[in-house]
Amino acid sequence: MSLSTPVAFIIFNRPDTTARVFEAIRQAKPLKLLVVADGPRTDRFDEAEKCAATRAVIDRVDWKCEVITNYSDINLGCKRRVSSGIDWVFSQVEEAIILEDDCLPAPSFFLFCQTMLERYRYDDRISMIGGSNYQQKNSRTSDSYFFTKYAHIWGWATWRRAWKHYDVEMKTWPECKQRDLLQAAFHDRYEQKAWVDAFDKVHAGKIDTWDYQWLYTCFSQSKLSIEPDLNLVSNIGFGTEATHTFGDSPWANIPTQDIWEIEHPPIVTRNVEADFYTFNHHYGGNNMRQQDRLIPRIKNLIRPLKQLIQTFY
Repeated sequence: MSLSTPVAFIIFNRPDTTARVFEAIRQAKPLKLLVVADGPRTDRFDEAEKCAATRAVIDRVDWKCEVITNYSDINLGCKRRVSSGIDWVFSQVEEAIILEDDCLPAPSFFLFCQTMLERYRYDDRISMIGGSNYQQKNSRTSDSYFFTKYAHIWGWATWRRAWKHYDVEMKTWPECKQRDLLQAAFHDRYEQKAWVDAFDKVHAGKIDTWDYQWLYTCFSQSKLSIEPDLNLVSNIGFGTEATHTFGDSPWANIPTQDIWEIEHPPIVTRNVEADFYTFNHHYGGNNMRQQDRLIPRIKNLIRPLKQLIQTFY
């Protein structure tokens, strides 16, 4: 059986991980495959060869499939290449499943996304379908998925109607920040500070990324995302050649499970418990709280020492 939903595949310079993700796509047999690739960096030894080897993986398509490519001759970087690539995808199709070259999906991921794309196609409350679960084996529902304010992009799907709000430059951010328009999106001051700081850096061009802008889009449009109650995608890209995913991480190579029989929740509402957990454990909320508690302790330890020093001067 072929997958009717188009698949967008974003690749760069890692033929090994690309081949593994491609094989998962090959098993799903999409009727349309849109491939986005960045060009090599001129200051990196043998990157041109790696990019060429990565693109050659796409030549292995051996099923009935329309393959459309959008390859850059020059290096645009993560921010420009991914954002412009997804812009191009949605100039071609109304909806798509999107995979990067390090996001290895479980077999049922494609059916899950296709089912959700069909079910919520005209429901403007929903911005996207994610394939990753960040709850570390903590089940949040008796159904197959729940709704979250967070937009997880390690294997995901969305519609043109949602992506049209995306702006890689985040031009509305200064006004949004000044008027504190996102206050209702945050659980507490720690979460608000974390995202205000992050959005400030992205808007100032200090982070070469595209995904924080997508999260800002979802926040600013008051949209919900779908998160499966079981993890459907494993990030296999942590390592020295990764752009953002490197070092030891509890989020690397998380095992996947399949969801073949989908139970839909009867109510569309955000799972606050899951979102709180995501911020605390995935986005560093617990570390922020711990540091906040340490500062008064450190001051209490330093105060007697300062008093002692002052007695001698």
